[in-house]
Amino acid sequence: MSKRIEVNDLHVYYGNFLAVEGVSMTIEAKSVTAFIGPSGCGKSTFLRTLNRMHEVIPGARVEGDVLVDGENLYGPTVDPVNVRRQVGMVFQRPNPFPTMSIKQNVLAGVTLNSKKLSNSAADELTERSLRGANLWEEVKDRLDKPGSGLSGGQQQRLCIARAIAIQPEIILMDEPCSALDPISTLAIEDLINELKDQYTVVIVTHNMQQAARVSDRTAFFNIAGTGKPGKLIELADTQTIFQNPTQKATEDYVSGRFG
Repeated sequence: MSKRIEVNDLHVYYGNFLAVEGVSMTIEAKSVTAFIGPSGCGKSTFLRTLNRMHEVIPGARVEGDVLVDGENLYGPTVDPVNVRRQVGMVFQRPNPFPTMSIKQNVLAGVTLNSKKLSNSAADELTERSLRGANLWEEVKDRLDKPGSGLSGGQQQRLCIARAIAIQPEIILMDEPCSALDPISTLAIEDLINELKDQYTVVIVTHNMQQAARVSDRTAFFNIAGTGKPGKLIELADTQTIFQNPTQKATEDYVSGRFG
């Protein structure tokens, strides 16, 4: 099910401003790839190009190719809505829909795509998605209560359940733990480790220990200065990036000499 992503010479623009320049990389299927680098170096911007969320911003565009198992997500006949079904997204701040119950939150993406589910199918999908997000045992007795009543860490797992309910092949996470306490962070990290059995996972993180703990491969992005585009400096197995990187800039960053 899960897919491999190939990015070829991708340039990302906001209007005339080149935000990310010339990124080429392969993201392996059923693995966790972490993006690290200083603030403002284009990690989150680049992440959003992988499910065409970037172009939701007026004036934003990309040049280059993003291939998922050989199919270009930016091909002329490709519907961005379909891309976003295939590639789920979890944001920095947990964002359950406040007026919806826990169950409605899980099913929101599915009902949005106007899929009609029988009650039993809806129940089954809710349970499967919440189990997939390691949240079922905590919420199974209050599925009709508002999702906004959960703790921050539970809300983030609810958002992950919502993302996996649409049965994507790829899950993108933009700093999914930055608003969470250490215990909730650990729960999300454990979950990321489990998700890679089924999905291709890509995570942006500012926490280098987290990248070292959860990812199989790490991509280091950097920026030459304010107003300059972000660039991919190095992508390798996580252990290599942290212990024996080939680029001096990578070594300086992971050893805390700058950033």
